[in-house]
Amino acid sequence: MLAHAGGVPESVSTGLLGLGFVTGWIGLSRLRGRGFPGLPRWGGWALVGLAPVAVVASIAVPSLLWPPPAAIRPRSTATLSFVEPKPNQVVTGTTLDVRLRLDGGRIVQSSSTTLTPDTGHIHLFVDGAIVSMTYGTEQRIPLGGLEPGPHVLQAEFVAADHGPFDPRVTAMEQFVTEGP
Repeated sequence: MLAHAGGVPESVSTGLLGLGFVTGWIGLSRLRGRGFPGLPRWGGWALVGLAPVAVVASIAVPSLLWPPPAAIRPRSTATLSFVEPKPNQVVTGTTLDVRLRLDGGRIVQSSSTTLTPDTGHIHLFVDGAIVSMTYGTEQRIPLGGLEPGPHVLQAEFVAADHGPFDPRVTAMEQFVTEGP
């Protein structure tokens, strides 16, 4: 908190924390008879009671008066589409081959908090559940446990920190699995 000079909220927090320690020290000094003889004894008790309030306020007040800004997500230059599977493709076997086309974007191998509109990773979902976080446009997805019938495959190009772009860059395709 004190190390990086975070502006007004941090200054208020630091001030309230300091006020808590100083009032507690003055109050205790008076109650122990070691200083501040002009302060009435009840004033010492009041300061001792005020000290923890100031310490708690150092945490609560800045976040109430200056809430953190909502995270701003970058807008991507990319578009994403499925090459494979084709719409309503019937899939036999235990795996689904997925091929994507990514235009205007580039897949990077490492995660980073330095976000750019054209770099990221791809997340794949089957029926809304994530099944892969991949660093390429080709993937083989295991289908074990899926009931026979229609399913939804969704791909999302996400920023290098694995968070979504704003607006999201997604592609969706339906495929059908056959029973045994």
